[in-house]
Amino acid sequence: MSGCSGGTSLLAVKERASQTLCSVWKAAASMESLNRNLEHLRFGGGDIEDEDQLLESLNGILQALAEDKHRTSSLLSESEVLPAFARYLQSSPHCGVKAAQVLAEIAKNEEMKTPCIDAGLVPILIPLLDSTDQEMLLHVGRAIGRICYDNNELQEQLVAAEVIRSLVRIMLDYPDNEPLVRVNLLALSNLADLDTAKDALSKTRIAEHLVHQLRKANHHEKVEIILEVLQTLAENDVLKLQLAEAGIQDAVAELLLRLQDSSQPEDMCSLKAASDLIVSLLLGDESMQQLFADGHGVIYQSVGTWLASKHTQLQLTGALAIANFARNVANKVQMLNEGVSKRIQMLLRSEMPPVQFKLLGTLRMLMDGQADAAQELGQDPMLLSRLVQWCDSKDHAGVCGEANRLLASLLRHSQSQEVVKAIQDAQGVKHLVSMATSEHVIMQNEALIALAIASAINLEIIKAAFKEAKLVQNIHKLLQDESTGPEVKYNSIGLLCSLFNSGDLRQEAEEDKVKETLEKLCGHINGNVAKQALMALQILNEEHSIFEQ
Repeated sequence: MSGCSGGTSLLAVKERASQTLCSVWKAAASMESLNRNLEHLRFGGGDIEDEDQLLESLNGILQALAEDKHRTSSLLSESEVLPAFARYLQSSPHCGVKAAQVLAEIAKNEEMKTPCIDAGLVPILIPLLDSTDQEMLLHVGRAIGRICYDNNELQEQLVAAEVIRSLVRIMLDYPDNEPLVRVNLLALSNLADLDTAKDALSKTRIAEHLVHQLRKANHHEKVEIILEVLQTLAENDVLKLQLAEAGIQDAVAELLLRLQDSSQPEDMCSLKAASDLIVSLLLGDESMQQLFADGHGVIYQSVGTWLASKHTQLQLTGALAIANFARNVANKVQMLNEGVSKRIQMLLRSEMPPVQFKLLGTLRMLMDGQADAAQELGQDPMLLSRLVQWCDSKDHAGVCGEANRLLASLLRHSQSQEVVKAIQDAQGVKHLVSMATSEHVIMQNEALIALAIASAINLEIIKAAFKEAKLVQNIHKLLQDESTGPEVKYNSIGLLCSLFNSGDLRQEAEEDKVKETLEKLCGHINGNVAKQALMALQILNEEHSIFEQ
């Protein structure tokens, strides 16, 4: 048994040694073949060049790259063969295509980009983009894309050489050649960040072509590339409008409809990218109006569905869409007439803070300058109850802030006694008092103006809430604080003037020595503040005289 085992073991050793020798021999033969091919490429290419031999050498380089990319790349660099490729790229059609293919493979290696650039190959490759040979276009596109990737200076040179025009032409001429379209899309994706590239693209038919490609794309990778290019282009206002005019909104709406029921991670990525694209398009005034289309646009018509979707991303997109459509006063009126505010109120039941935040901000925008809508919403007990709950929220500062701002907005734009009473009944007044002392100046001023309006409309029904919330004392602190800005001080004094109409509140002001602070403010560096302080003093003194009589 032991002899048999020893014989088997010796046989295995001999077999391994044989395999090793065979591998060494193959490697040596491969190296010899590679060196021979490199030598031929370096010194060949004259008038009597044998095309078959040249193709054989180029194929040999391709095979060597496939077997050992790094070793082959190192030898290519050391052999100084790359400058000869300028000659082969412009030789016979077959050799030119093969040379472009080899270069595209060489450029996969990060370390070979600089040698390719130093060999002056990019200026030779660029004119080849005008070829009508689709295989040549494929390899040249790959080679240029890989050599110039993440090289801002070279990319600017490509744009200056009108490569953008060539890339768009190729996609328009061969829209059904998927590999070629993909290469050109990737090239555009790399170049489109440049302002010069966006400007060049705005002079082409890229918008309509990308819409066409997005509609026919049925693979998530291609969808992702197209959306990435579109998102970059949508940073430019001219291209935004061109995309909208080309009907990108219809293609994106179709895409979202396809993706909304999927739970696949790649589909969720595409859904987010498509949603982000819609928001980008809505940020431009002209493109936003194109998407609104007098209330008939597919994006506007889809908003209700998105807001009611199970996807938070679609809910957010719907809220942002309404907010952007509402930037235009005519749109806003139409939206209110169509009951948008009621739909938003229903959707405020969402428990997703980001959605609540956006919807509250949207409602506030819709109320701006719309007295009837503000009066209607400002008397809705369910809405007011929810707003007051959110005003107490400690977990989500954004939601809390927007709820406070909406309360102030309802008072400011309705200027209605019924709304004042409704907010008082909902116990919302104390939150407006707190808002007046917020660290955010905008919120402070909104609260101060809203409280002044409420005081002027019906001080009697809210003065008890003012006293409980220590409004007079809080306003006094604002006036005493040196860091309080002039606009806040001006509005604070304006509110005080209204409060002085109540004997109880005026008495609180006297006890808190507000008069002394007002006297100091009469010398304030800001003229408006000084005048407002003087007027408040006069009101306080006149009322004091009346009460003494």
